[in-house]
Amino acid sequence: MTPDGPEDTEGSVEAGTAAPASFRELRPQRRLRIWQLAPIVVLAAVGSLMFAFPLAFEFGDGGPVVAMLGLLISCCAAGWGVMAARRVGYTWPGMPAPGSGSRPDWRYVASYAVLVAVVVVLAVWRVARLR
Repeated sequence: MTPDGPEDTEGSVEAGTAAPASFRELRPQRRLRIWQLAPIVVLAAVGSLMFAFPLAFEFGDGGPVVAMLGLLISCCAAGWGVMAARRVGYTWPGMPAPGSGSRPDWRYVASYAVLVAVVVVLAVWRVARLR
């Protein structure tokens, strides 16, 4: 019986001298495919339109509700996109690679938190002005 693979013959490279094959070299690069990106982009576009139209044209009493629903859908699409990118191995600037064990830079984390808070406050303020 022989293990999986070709048998060593006298004319081949001696056993143990060749570098072992790595399965990582055989795998395709991990990147986002179009079937992963398409639903995220469509959901983000629908959510942003639902958010933008009531704010721009101010129609009826349902405007704030539709705008907040659009903001929620946009945020869900953004979170979905970030999780898909993280799963593939992409990271935000200042954030460590998944599984690296290193800590993120606190300045980047603070700046991301401030940016998200400012966007949320501006969005809620604009929707509240519709009433």
